[in-house]
Amino acid sequence: MSSASENLAWLPVVPALDPALASRLRWAVDSLAKPPGSLGRLENLAVRLGTIAGSIPPPRIERATLLIFAGDHGLCEEGVSAYPSTVTAAMVRTLLAGRASANALAAAVGAETTVIDIGIAADLPAHPGLVDAKVRRGTRNAARQPALTADEVEAALAAGVAAAGRAVDAGADAILLGEMGIGNTAASALLMHRLLPAPLADCIGPGAGHDPEGLARKRAALARAAARTAATEPLSVLAEFGGLEILGMAGAAIGAAARRRPVVVDGFIAGVAALAALRLRPGIGDALVFAHRSAETGHALLLAELGAEPLLDLGLRLGEGTGGLLALPLLRAASRLLTDVATLDEVLAGVA
Repeated sequence: MSSASENLAWLPVVPALDPALASRLRWAVDSLAKPPGSLGRLENLAVRLGTIAGSIPPPRIERATLLIFAGDHGLCEEGVSAYPSTVTAAMVRTLLAGRASANALAAAVGAETTVIDIGIAADLPAHPGLVDAKVRRGTRNAARQPALTADEVEAALAAGVAAAGRAVDAGADAILLGEMGIGNTAASALLMHRLLPAPLADCIGPGAGHDPEGLARKRAALARAAARTAATEPLSVLAEFGGLEILGMAGAAIGAAARRRPVVVDGFIAGVAALAALRLRPGIGDALVFAHRSAETGHALLLAELGAEPLLDLGLRLGEGTGGLLALPLLRAASRLLTDVATLDEVLAGVA
């Protein structure tokens, strides 16, 4: 790939969903032994899951895999984060030890987790739960130069596609997107600014906990990064601002959707990855299930502009895929409506 403007023929094709199937699924849900609409948005989710899978009834969502992509950001040189980049590797070690928040929630809901080193600025020892897909040791400083080359953008997207493919081949019924990367709310704000688009000020929040002085420093650094380039074409924007874990999630979303698996999108950063995936493969939108509304600045605007109605609103802003894990039981419940609930005709016939 010689430039970020080249075509995307190498990316998997996402199958178009069948509106006639959606209508049949809606009829099937309305035929269950309950007043139509009485399970509210859970019924809509059941229809979505069946439409994504292309079947009536939809397959039960038993196995779910959280893919946590980890990478660092050169933007941290500008003080855009309250924490140093070294925390990324430290938190990945915590994830691999099973002691992070995502591990606790994954255990609670029965999800599998895989951590993908797609761009950590350190070399970690081999571990059964760690996939080495490192494109480079962190992105370049986007306030001063493009964060990635065109080839690195393609490599990161391809790593995400491959990670989703491995999870599906191993039996995953749903793919959850997660991330770890100090500075990634800064990169996400820049991507949202150009890809949505939206005013940069509306996309910038405190991230992992900036004080007012730190937030002012973050705003100034991102303004310099945005002023450095006028890029608006999706691949060019991704090259200008990064980051590798965001691209990995975008690739995983496309790869999972191409395999007819629901893609559970976590909060702000995963939401921006979903936005990137949508700009690269517009048909992916039907496969995206937005888990929650994050407390991070910009996420509510992003969801509104995408017409997305998240399943939960708990004031979360951690990342790691934690919101997606908390939404997983709702997907499992919705997937059982058309397999486990009697129809009204069965009840009236006395055979339920």
